[in-house]
Amino acid sequence: MEKIKTITRADMADVALGGAFLGTGGGGDPYIGKLMAEQAIGENGPVPVIGIDALDDDALIVPVAMMGAPTVMLEKLPRGDEAISALRSLEAVLGRKADAIFCIEAGGLNSTIPIAVAAAAGLPIVDGDGMGRAFPELQMVSMTMFDVHACPMAMADEKGNALVLNTVDNLSTEKFARVITVEMGGAGLIALYPMTGAQAKRAILRDSLSLIACIGRIITAEQSANRNPADRLAADLGGMRLFEGRVTDVDRRTEGGFARGQAVIEGLEAYQGRSLTLKFQNEFLLAEEDGTPAAITPDLICLLDLETGQPITTEQMAYGYRVIVFGLPSDPKWRTDHGLELVGPKYFGYDISYQPIEEINAKN
Repeated sequence: MEKIKTITRADMADVALGGAFLGTGGGGDPYIGKLMAEQAIGENGPVPVIGIDALDDDALIVPVAMMGAPTVMLEKLPRGDEAISALRSLEAVLGRKADAIFCIEAGGLNSTIPIAVAAAAGLPIVDGDGMGRAFPELQMVSMTMFDVHACPMAMADEKGNALVLNTVDNLSTEKFARVITVEMGGAGLIALYPMTGAQAKRAILRDSLSLIACIGRIITAEQSANRNPADRLAADLGGMRLFEGRVTDVDRRTEGGFARGQAVIEGLEAYQGRSLTLKFQNEFLLAEEDGTPAAITPDLICLLDLETGQPITTEQMAYGYRVIVFGLPSDPKWRTDHGLELVGPKYFGYDISYQPIEEINAKN
């Protein structure tokens, strides 16, 4: 995989595509963030990308992100300066400026907004993230496994409100911030998990932006050749097609700051006569074929348009869509006991035990 060194306006289409794919249905629609990043890069120039191991140990590294239900962002567009406002509020509390930005997750809006912030602030962005995909809650990051505190955490909305939280642990940060996000109208921009370069080297998942850009280039190239990118993605990433079919039912609701629900997909062609159910909380978390798990969080479940190969998010998914359900193994850190405690099926209330996606599908 080629390492990305800078992000230009021309790179943003591929970054948005790759982020939408790794977002596993969540992370927000990348289109809005792409436009924000393109504008910021146009005004301030390309964003340098720095490898984690190149960070100074005493550097201040801060992720910025959107928090809330992705469905809300379809109607409540950001004003544009909320993320910078959150960053400045956090810097004021810490008494120093950030030295680099990074993505809290590799997904959708939250893989593009940090680039816009980095461009506007004149900072490099780190080639890494805290999830290797998208997860719905703030404590569900690799930093939690390495005892990096989410607080102080700054939040800002499009009305100009900004505040800073201090909590006793990362789960408490999620609980308090989620309530505030609901009061902000269902979505807000945040800056949190301030850490040193030394902490980042231990806690952050490496090369995420390079992977995002690589996936975006694959999807773009395959679309240009009139091929669905699923086969190439499977070959290059070690993923697999889980199912193909038509969306026949979507039960989606916005509650408690999340987009929750499930979708039913009826099989087509080789999958005729079979049915797959996708369950989600912002992100796709469980795929079951006729009641039997086909993929389980923390492994990635991605939805691609059957004709175009375009990634489909949970808020875009609708009746009649013809789709490929694509699976991908998660980062090994999530398969540890601590990782599964944070993001495994039991946490989300699914009464099943985690099985690696490659083992499940080797049996089928």
